[in-house]
Amino acid sequence: MKLVLGLGKTGFSIARFLSTQNIDYKIADSRTNPPSLSKYASAFLKSPPALGAWTLDLLKEVDEVFISPGIAQNESIVIWAKEQNIPIVSDIELFSRFAKAPIIGITGSNGKSTVTQLLTQMIANAGMQVSMGGNIGMPALDCLSEKVEYYVLELSSYQLDYSHHLNLVAGVVLNITPDHLDRYQSFKHYTNSKLSLHQHCQHLVINLDEPLTPIKANTKCFGIRIPKQANDFGTVTCHDTCYLLKGEDVLMSINETQLIGKHNTRNILAALTLGDQIKLPITSMVQSIKSFKGLEHRLEWVVKKQNIDYYNDSKATNAMAAITALNALIDKYENIVLIAGGINKQEDYTALFELIDNNIPNVILIGQSAKELGNNIHTAKVIYANSMDEAVNTASTMIANGAILLSPACASFDMFDNFEQRGWAFKKAIENV
Repeated sequence: MKLVLGLGKTGFSIARFLSTQNIDYKIADSRTNPPSLSKYASAFLKSPPALGAWTLDLLKEVDEVFISPGIAQNESIVIWAKEQNIPIVSDIELFSRFAKAPIIGITGSNGKSTVTQLLTQMIANAGMQVSMGGNIGMPALDCLSEKVEYYVLELSSYQLDYSHHLNLVAGVVLNITPDHLDRYQSFKHYTNSKLSLHQHCQHLVINLDEPLTPIKANTKCFGIRIPKQANDFGTVTCHDTCYLLKGEDVLMSINETQLIGKHNTRNILAALTLGDQIKLPITSMVQSIKSFKGLEHRLEWVVKKQNIDYYNDSKATNAMAAITALNALIDKYENIVLIAGGINKQEDYTALFELIDNNIPNVILIGQSAKELGNNIHTAKVIYANSMDEAVNTASTMIANGAILLSPACASFDMFDNFEQRGWAFKKAIENV
């Protein structure tokens, strides 16, 4: 008997898959009204979920637990299962057991969604059937198909924590910065979670600009530098223009892309290197880069109104993501208004505060942690807003030209269901300016 823990999108996906495989299971959630309850109840009338506080009885006759990534390792049900030596497995590992096509895994604190989407587009443009999922789009198990030739999975640290046996043809840890420290004992534990991806990969891709990713033998590397090896990817700047390189070969100018910021240059290099690992044609990958418009809520240019460019970076839920977005715009605009705030994470915001005080004259703060953030900003003018509409309307009156950037550096759950809803609220508010 299998036990499925969690009845959100992932848990529902696991239950659906086990049913198609005629594998006996029971499902439980510590919440009394989990997100997918109504869908599950109508689809599986004969397998009602156990709801409410975890009980030890849930583990009776269970030989394996399939767990949703939102359930932390210190929860009682996880501890009990470990005490009874019952394997605890992610949906990603279950997926890996059944996938017949090569799998590429992408993780990192920031940028993984962009790299996942870009690499997927590269594979599709090379004429192959590809399916994308995991921590982006569909749950991994919903991607399974006999027609797929490659799977590209975005993997969170939570998913990796419960994945012990994966079979990845290639993978990359893009970067590691403090995040989710409310879930981990220390930054070192979080780092180890990210780096665990390496043990599952046949072919590794290494970011040379990330000191926490160890360089290993038989890997392909990338970085904002001239490549030392013929098969590595990098950049060179000539006459104020940055060019992408493979070895000594110039591939294209970064000005031909639709993405801005040095972080996106690294994202492009990561996708190129992964694509090269699976032998995608260089010409096809370059064309994919030129046509790629980026992802919604990731430093997304929304509109230009009255000489002001609006950028939606709602996905920036930690300090480093917000720093990255600001650095991308500082060189381009003299006047920037930053809209930030939400639920701050247990991380060091010092570098963000310093960047704001040195470069950003106006900041509007929203959400639960607004006052706490504002108390640490000393040079910039700080205004507090009670809603996204108020924040955007106020921001639009503060500059005559330049950019207004939503890059919260915080989680969204105090005011919104998720970062997507926050981004949509930002774009809706712009319409009324």
